[in-house]
Amino acid sequence: MNPAQAITLYQPLLHQIAYNLLRCKADAEDVVQDTFVKWLSVEQEKIENTKAYLIKAVTNNCLNHLNSLKKKREEYWDSIQLSELMVKFKESDFAHIDFEKELYAAFKVIQTKLEPLERAAYLLKEVFDFEYEEIQKVLGKKADYCRQLLSRARKKLDHSEKVKAVEPESNLFESFKKACDMGNVGDFIQHLKTDISSLKAKK
Repeated sequence: MNPAQAITLYQPLLHQIAYNLLRCKADAEDVVQDTFVKWLSVEQEKIENTKAYLIKAVTNNCLNHLNSLKKKREEYWDSIQLSELMVKFKESDFAHIDFEKELYAAFKVIQTKLEPLERAAYLLKEVFDFEYEEIQKVLGKKADYCRQLLSRARKKLDHSEKVKAVEPESNLFESFKKACDMGNVGDFIQHLKTDISSLKAKK
């Protein structure tokens, strides 16, 4: 069997395997094509079973592709400007469940990297467009100190250092969603204050 015949014979099978793993037609086609290209560069005499070789190769290539996507997603969440995502969230419909999952992942980064005061200043300023004087009243801090909190928060979020993610406090996240969706920030502010007070109590 020559290479052209092998490609014609096995392409449908390999594409089905790739699609079942990747769940994306375009990615499956790319992986299958790449698998054939690499296969053609190998000395055919060394391959005892062409079908088995191609199946194993396309499976490995799919797994490598998935690992690459996972790594890119992790890098994305470390570098993303979270305020941009949250601005989209304020304009979004919660029927889009995938977007809510993305928002949850972004909130997870905020919960992990920022202290409660930094978190409060960042969310009130970047998401709800509070003025510094308003943030000052909420946090009971001077406006200049609130500016410092926001500056620290931005630097921490921009920093690419890997940290172990923690699960967001559920009440805080739920009140944040409601504030974005319904425009009622009052309950969210109370949860922010509780978040800050709980940290003080632990010290």
